[in-house]
Order: sequence, then C-alpha cells, then structure tokens
Amino acid sequence: MGARFVRILVCGAQVPFVRGGAELLIDGLIDALRAAGHSADRVMLPYSWQPHDRLAPSALAWRLLDLSAVDGVPVDLVIATKFPSYAVAHPRKLVWLVHQHRQIYDWYGTPLSDFCNTPEDVATRDLVRRIDRTALGEARARFAISRNVAARLERFTGLTARPLYPPSRYAAQLRVGPYGDYLLSDARHDRAKRLDVMLRAIAAMDRPLPTRVISDGPERAALEALAAQLHLGQVVQFLGYVSDAELVELYAGARGVYYAPYDEDYGFTTVQALAAARPVITSHDAGGVLELVQDGVNGLVSAPEPAALARSLDRLHDAALVARLGAAGPACVADIRWSRVVTTLLEAAR
Repeated sequence: MGARFVRILVCGAQVPFVRGGAELLIDGLIDALRAAGHSADRVMLPYSWQPHDRLAPSALAWRLLDLSAVDGVPVDLVIATKFPSYAVAHPRKLVWLVHQHRQIYDWYGTPLSDFCNTPEDVATRDLVRRIDRTALGEARARFAISRNVAARLERFTGLTARPLYPPSRYAAQLRVGPYGDYLLSDARHDRAKRLDVMLRAIAAMDRPLPTRVISDGPERAALEALAAQLHLGQVVQFLGYVSDAELVELYAGARGVYYAPYDEDYGFTTVQALAAARPVITSHDAGGVLELVQDGVNGLVSAPEPAALARSLDRLHDAALVARLGAAGPACVADIRWSRVVTTLLEAAR
C-alpha cells in the first residue's frame, strides 16, 4: 500500500439535503489522500431511515455493489464510514466509524429514537444489529472517530476499534484572533445538539452575551420561536450556513464557543474552537467533546441544565479567564493532523 496513486474509494451514506460532520470528514479524507499522491474518490448512496423497513434494504444496496474494480481497473482499498456504507463488500475494507444507526443502539428507548417496541420495530432493530456485526466484523481493520464511538461499538457488538481523531477541514485556515464580545454556536439544529438548552441558558445569564448561531437543521424554526419567546431577539442571531471564510472569521473573533450536545460522537466544533484558541462551554454528558475539553483548562464543563450553563457563560465576562482557557486550546489538537490519519489508515490496510 506504500505505492503512489493507489486507487481508494471512500464510502458514505448521504441523506439528501443534509450536510454535516460525516460529509466534512469524507471531504477532508479524500483531499488528504489525494495530497499524499493517491487516486481517491467517494461513493455515496442516498439514505433514509423512514419508514424503518428501509434500513435493511439500504444495507443490502451497499452489499450488492461491486467495488472490486472500476472499468476493469482494480480498486485497491475501500474505506467505509457510517451505517450502512460499511455493509459494502471488498477484499480490502477498512472502517473509520463515524457512528452506527444510534436510534437502535444507545438512543433506543429515549426521546431521541423514533423506534418503538412494536414487533416490526424490534425485528428491524435485531436485523440491523446482525448486519452490523457481520459487516463491521469482516473489516480488515476498524477505527472510530473517538473513544466514545469505539466504546459504543464494543458495548453493543463486542467489536473493538482504534480511536483516530479526524481533523477539521478548516485546520489550515483557523487562526487565533482577539477575543470579541459574542458567543458562537456551530451545531446542526437538531434535538441531540440541545440548542434549546443553550437559549434558555443565555436567557438565565446575569449579563447575556450577544450570540451568533450558525448552521441549520430541522429544529431551526422551533429554536427561532423559542428565542423570541425568551425575548432574545436582540441577543441571538441565527445566521444559517455561512461561507468558509465567514466561518473562520467567526471562530477567530468569538469570546467563546458553546457546544453541549448529548453524548456526541466527536464534534468538529470542539476541534475548531480549540484550534482557534476559543474556550469551549459544554456539559458533563457531552460524550466525545469531553475527550478534548477539560473543565478549567481549555473550557468550562457543567451540568446540562440552563442555570448551570448560564453560570459558565457568565464567567466569559472575565477577560483573564477567557485568555487563559483559550491559550490552552491549540496544543490540545496539535497532533490531530490529516497526514497522521492517512498514514495510520494505509498502514492498517497493508
């Protein structure tokens, strides 16, 4: 696998009209493979989990793909990322696991899962779990984007994976700027990111910070309505998606970055905030975020409740504290590099 121009396909499931961390990871990996002299491309199949009986056929679609060669030329390596792309069959398959279908694993039985205990849902859950054990078990090597994802995999399947942190695609652009007066939120607007808790925390602050909210998602209208209800119309700006240049500038000028999702897989927001020397405000149950953020070292960690988070946010008015926490950030992510990712993956494929 040390030869140049190795032909590599990166596989991912694409929910139409949705772009998130998995898509950014695939973009970054392909760019890094090409920069290392390999011929790399992506294979994406549309994916939907509604209705639930589409899940197994989605995995079957991947299984039926023949990626052993393209136009008669062998494909040397396949790297699969998340369900159901890792169902693809290939003699040299690696998995860099972003996540499984969490609704049938750790979210099952919680408000974050749309699965019920109907006979049909239970049958689908059990079938997909069997598919996962087979498809993931046959990989030549397994990596996970965080220790949290690796631990989940082992808990539910008994399979192990080596943690391998992905860099941000903006790693080379992020910079350290002067601390501004605004809080930045960079999270998809869905329930697991808990931006409603952020809004309630801002409303509970002694001195609410101006807040800029970027990204989008299915909860945006509800979040905007909640902000209005909490009388935050002059405090919180919903900016939607922004350009790469705008994103870099927003990180560079923020007072701090709020990112307190529930049991996050990893979170590029964390890596980006630390690289830009911004303190991260998060919670005790934020999952993979806590692999990089330490309370009082490079961020502030509290209970996932508005009152507790409000106290953390009010501490951002302390300029000396902000500077101290921010200064510790870049060193925490300095070793998260694409060159290391490529070397690690290709060595495992030998």
